[in-house]
Amino acid sequence: MSTTRGDAMLLRVLIETSRARRGLEIGVFEGYGAINMGIAFERTGGRLISIEVDPARAKTSEANVRQAKLQKTVQVLCADALELLPRLRGKFDFVFIDAVKKDYLRYLKAVEPKLKAGAVVVADNVIVHEAEMKGFLNYIRRSPDYETVILRASMEKGDGMSVSCKLR
Repeated sequence: MSTTRGDAMLLRVLIETSRARRGLEIGVFEGYGAINMGIAFERTGGRLISIEVDPARAKTSEANVRQAKLQKTVQVLCADALELLPRLRGKFDFVFIDAVKKDYLRYLKAVEPKLKAGAVVVADNVIVHEAEMKGFLNYIRRSPDYETVILRASMEKGDGMSVSCKLR
C-alpha cells in the first residue's frame, strides 16, 4: 500500500520541475510518499498538507515525517478528506490523490475550486482500479480544463498514475 520508490521519485520530480509551493496529499498510509514529496517541497520552499482518515496511520505517518525531520514542511492531519477539503483555505498547485478509489472524483471536485492554473494533479492506482474510478478518469480526460496522461513510473506494483495539468 506504500508508494513505490519510482512513484515517489516521480512525485518529487513533478513538484520540483513545476516549482510547486503548496501541496495536498489525500491518503497518507505510513508517510513514505509524504516524506518524498516533503523533500521536494523543502527544496521549492513550499509546504505539504497530508490528510489521513485512519488515526493509527496518521500517527505513524506523523512519526515518520518527524523522524525524517520534515515536520516544518509536511503537516499530517487526521480527518475525512471529504469533510476537510471544503474548509481548507488558499490555493494549491500540487495534489496527490491515493485514498478511497471510488471517491477520487469527489476528492477532485472538492479541491478543484482551490487549484491554481497550472496546478498538477496526480492520482494513483488508475490502471488496476480503473473500474472503481471510471467517473474520475472520464472527467479528467474529457474536461477542457485539464491535460492528462496515464503513466507508470515503476513496474513494481503493475499499476500507474494519471498526471494532469489544470489549464485554467
